[in-house]
Amino acid sequence: MTLEICGDSLESYKLAKQFAVKRIELCSALTVGGLTPSMGLIEECAKIGGVEIHAMIRHLEGGFVYSDKDVETMKKDISNVSLAGGHGVVFGCLTLQNEINLDQNKQLFSHAKSLGLEVTFHRAFDFCSDPKSTLNTLIEIGFDRLLTSGQEPTAIEGKETIRSMVHQSNGKIEIMAGSGVSASNAKELFDLGVDALHFTSHKINSEKEKLGMGNKTIPKPEKIASIMAIISQA
Repeated sequence: MTLEICGDSLESYKLAKQFAVKRIELCSALTVGGLTPSMGLIEECAKIGGVEIHAMIRHLEGGFVYSDKDVETMKKDISNVSLAGGHGVVFGCLTLQNEINLDQNKQLFSHAKSLGLEVTFHRAFDFCSDPKSTLNTLIEIGFDRLLTSGQEPTAIEGKETIRSMVHQSNGKIEIMAGSGVSASNAKELFDLGVDALHFTSHKINSEKEKLGMGNKTIPKPEKIASIMAIISQA
């Protein structure tokens, strides 16, 4: 069982290394589902080393529908992730009908693979109108893994869909459960047969910054420790 932490800071990366977690998904703007992190952050994390860096490629909030110009921006971000020392990228492109945008995803996938990066399809999947067909398409394209909550707000709510996806995928793509993962449900999610669990390494500071500048995240090592303790006993 692989654990992947989702974080937005150097502190998150250090925490992942402290607990010997295999991967971190680096993002910015976690309160809107995650956006592309700064290249400076990726570089500083890469200098520390020891944990794979997988960067979110999503420069716009508000969904997963992109123009051709957006895709060119995403290609440049993927190139920069490689140059900054990243190991993989995380993205997903949909149509207005909530179907996978085959051409855009293939473009980004091919570009990432040409740079030697691993590729994860993120929770855009959870908005798709036909999850079984979409999963088959992701396997055909060659995605390394899929992050999903089983098309529900949390992974534990979507557990039956996730169980079905594990069976359908038959080892052809890694299935990673994410959203709402905690010590209270980690064992139940583990028992679904997923390849990985994905969860945040932080809590949100309840005190907002002035003038609408948002909330800072605060690393929460006890969350990681409690989940790891449960998994080690599973």
